[in-house]
Amino acid sequence: MCAARYANARSASTPRYRLNPIVVIPSRMASSRLPGKPLALIAGRPMILHVLDRAREADIGPVAVACADVEIADAVRAAGGIAVMTDPSLPSGSDRVHAALATLDPQGAHDVVVNLQGDFPTVPPGQLRMVITPLSDPAFDIATLVTPVLSPEEAAAPQVVKAACAFERGRAVSAALYFSRAAIPSGEGPLWHHIGIYAYRRAALARFVSLPESPLERREKLEQLRALEAGMRIACTRVEHGAFGVDTPADLARARTILEAS
Repeated sequence: MCAARYANARSASTPRYRLNPIVVIPSRMASSRLPGKPLALIAGRPMILHVLDRAREADIGPVAVACADVEIADAVRAAGGIAVMTDPSLPSGSDRVHAALATLDPQGAHDVVVNLQGDFPTVPPGQLRMVITPLSDPAFDIATLVTPVLSPEEAAAPQVVKAACAFERGRAVSAALYFSRAAIPSGEGPLWHHIGIYAYRRAALARFVSLPESPLERREKLEQLRALEAGMRIACTRVEHGAFGVDTPADLARARTILEAS
């Protein structure tokens, strides 16, 4: 069978599943570079409420905030949102999302959970719809987003996480082979900037948070490597422009400029 006929046959025979997602936004006041950022005002409203708005606008399922601090929960509830308190000592946003699910959906009705970080106030709602799409293919456990690296400076910046993936012509989804703070892969061709928004199968998230920190995760300080080292498959969907996280005062100023102008 020729390659094209094989690909068509495989595509036709691969089962696709109807997804039932929930969006959970982990949020905490502690931040080494921008303390208290969930409540930083943007256009007169706390940043966490802008993230909540974007998640609701995506209209892919119910939305809740997994809070480490009472102040965040109070702000979310005052705006009519759902807030769940979680243990402040949990080590990561993924752990916070998993803990909140025990309260939000103890019966496991939602088979996919989107982990939208609480410092993405300008994320386009369409990207939240795009991040879940690869999980209709049972071959993938986790899905995330990438966008093109646009300059040598961006490629060299260690704070810009790069994904090693390759997109076949006409396709917007590729399996991730590795993530690094270095400019990978080498040679001619595009580099891909990883956007830290994830969609997990429910079972994949439970497995992920149960695993110990992995050697490459520890070395690169990238928790998604734990999943790859455990044999889990991560899908990358490419988008033209990536959302940015608010980590510094400069990022906050940029978000204010964007949202106050809209």
